[in-house]
Amino acid sequence: MENDDKEDDDDDTDPSQSLLTSLEPLLSYSKWINDGDTSSRRQGIGCPCVIKEKGRQRLSRLVKQNRRQTVAQLTAQYNADPSASVSEHTVQRTLLDMGLCNRCPTRVPLLTKRHRQLRLQWAREHRDWTMDEWKRVAWSDESRFLIHHVDGRVRVRRLPGEQLLPSCTAGHTQAGGGVAPLHGVCLPNWKWNLTAGQRPMSKARIVLEWFEEDTDEFHLMFWPPNSPDLNPMEHIWEVMERQLRAQTLPCPNISTSRDRCLDIWYNLSPVMQ
Repeated sequence: MENDDKEDDDDDTDPSQSLLTSLEPLLSYSKWINDGDTSSRRQGIGCPCVIKEKGRQRLSRLVKQNRRQTVAQLTAQYNADPSASVSEHTVQRTLLDMGLCNRCPTRVPLLTKRHRQLRLQWAREHRDWTMDEWKRVAWSDESRFLIHHVDGRVRVRRLPGEQLLPSCTAGHTQAGGGVAPLHGVCLPNWKWNLTAGQRPMSKARIVLEWFEEDTDEFHLMFWPPNSPDLNPMEHIWEVMERQLRAQTLPCPNISTSRDRCLDIWYNLSPVMQ
């Protein structure tokens, strides 16, 4: 009889009360978060940080002294202090936590102090130019397009041991398999022109003589040396490079590469991204 009564009591349990009981921990945690009262949270959960705040500051200084150092080199320098003894894994984890990730350096023109002075001088002389004045400038530049171009920014996803699969490799040849040199001129209100050649046209004797003969109509602007990033033509070359590499069939020879570049050039939109 007693067992029967106990079973009857269990059957009379309210299901909603049972559900509420199971939700109590979740509701309490939600209220704790929403109210912002986290002062009662237990401290020291997990592994304590081996490198404290002062150690992080010191590690940051070591990184800025030479940003090309490896984790092993940084660890050795950090442990040069008699009071420090950490592993490479700890240094690596701390660097990532500080946001000091290992990245490829940004490619920029190699500038000397003289180059920087001339660039600054050029920028100051033209900072007040109006849009109408800039529209009178014809931008020219030279570039080359490799038949087999290997972009260092390309990445593949693979498992360990798959590094030699054809789908996970990027073949390359000497000198890129051949080069198609191009010289372009961009004018805001005129038709664009593109020529293909084998030598720098801007410094060719015949070009310099032409400018001397037509100096009344065309004036050669002073240009700071080693400053391709100031020329909007650099952006056009990049757009052309992307469109050329997006084509499915690879270029079999220099002639085909040149023809494709010319086709892309004459179909460029005035508004590019």
